[in-house]
Amino acid sequence: MAPRQNLTVQLDRETIRKAKILAAKRRTSVSGLLASQIRESVEADDAYESARRTALDLLEKGFRLGGTRPNRDELHER
Repeated sequence: MAPRQNLTVQLDRETIRKAKILAAKRRTSVSGLLASQIRESVEADDAYESARRTALDLLEKGFRLGGTRPNRDELHER
């Protein structure tokens, strides 16, 4: 596990009060609650960026759907 580091967050009193209640309901600490939420947000962003890069790579390569390409004369046949 990577070494941990402290982080200071400032919130209004009402939010802190509600966070303590929520943390107690989930049987964790406010710190654990925040750490979990931040970790989930970071993981979701990482997954999005990975999927985005994959999709852009696929678009760059293009898709071969089969069939044949008509030549210019066939396209502009009158």
